[in-house]
Amino acid sequence: MKMGFAETDITPQTPVTMVGFNRTDNMSRGILDGLTAQVSVWESNRICCLVTIDNIGFNKREANLLRDMIGTMIGTSRERVMLSFSHTHAAVNVTVEKEYYDKLCQQICRAAEKAKASMREVSVGWDNAQADIGNNRRKSSDKVDRRVGILKVCSSNQNDLKLIILRLTAHCNVLKRDNYLISADYFGAVRKVLAEKYHCPIMIVQGSAGNISPKYYKASFTPIDGQGEEYVNCKHALENMAQEVSEKVESIFDTIYTKRGMRVDAYSKYIPLQSKIPNMIKAHKIADEAMKHCGINGQKWIEKIESFHKKGISFQEEHLEMQYFYIGNWCLCGIPNETMTEFALETAQLLKDPFFYFNGYTNGCSSYFPTKEEYDLGGYEVYWAMLIYFADYERVYPYNREAIDTVISYAVENARISL
Repeated sequence: MKMGFAETDITPQTPVTMVGFNRTDNMSRGILDGLTAQVSVWESNRICCLVTIDNIGFNKREANLLRDMIGTMIGTSRERVMLSFSHTHAAVNVTVEKEYYDKLCQQICRAAEKAKASMREVSVGWDNAQADIGNNRRKSSDKVDRRVGILKVCSSNQNDLKLIILRLTAHCNVLKRDNYLISADYFGAVRKVLAEKYHCPIMIVQGSAGNISPKYYKASFTPIDGQGEEYVNCKHALENMAQEVSEKVESIFDTIYTKRGMRVDAYSKYIPLQSKIPNMIKAHKIADEAMKHCGINGQKWIEKIESFHKKGISFQEEHLEMQYFYIGNWCLCGIPNETMTEFALETAQLLKDPFFYFNGYTNGCSSYFPTKEEYDLGGYEVYWAMLIYFADYERVYPYNREAIDTVISYAVENARISL
């Protein structure tokens, strides 16, 4: 197996529109730390590519366009190119900032070309640490995926460390809505600390963090997702998140033994899912609640639902892409949604495989994907976010209540435990 790596600075050079918080003014006011896109290109019997991007997540059209461009550049197909978004709430709204998006795509494609040209034979090994970096947003649940997935990549003779890939699970919004500075959030802090410690590049993949808030945060107020003794509001919140990860990685890192001769593969499966169009009584009730609790104006969402009813449309359907990326038996599996932590916990349990990681924010970010329990509770993750982002999601309502069971079963059925 061969691997090549490259990265590129994607920090905007001028003020840009940010995304992630419901604010009237989302224009950035400076830079706290830079944004990065990283590319690792892998080859055993075929070429596969893993890309991590400091962004909240593109819509699926934007993501697939970039995947096609990368595939053309390195000689592989879209289904063997996986994009993983950090979901930082302090990055650029690429749907609004078209010039930035176009430049970003060009930069990442050049990085992919450079990574492919640098491919050398490598050895890999993996293990899990456990870190305390997040809490479940729902006070009624204590479910949290605390796994820190560690993939260690060395030279073929095992002497030189070439790359570390981490898989973490906590929302990338340590910086709250009073922050207007561009930032990679705690992912950037983790990369900095570990790169200084291990003298190699650090890639980070976001897990199923839709309902997992960061333990540490920095804000001038107490946000909804930071209430309770389990959260810490402090000046050095980014550094505290990074230190927790660093200490837990260090505790097991030297015990991870790497091997040659692993295989790499990536493939996609597609699952049809439906979401109903709510009746107008239900729609107005949701819009009123969103305005009351979050100040969200749902008028355009209401108008879109009215247009569906006038056309006699009662539901929307999409074929959701589920992508698998295997390095040996270490697997990243993801969909383009904000998945709840239950997706990851239940798939790993059903497969009896702690190295199977079900992730959100993969190849896009198209709405929260609630559990059945959260579906019944309603609120921002289930309904209200739709009022803001329905045009990007190309859907006005959450998937049907039983969809989580369908997706989890599908993920397990299509997993290849051994290549």
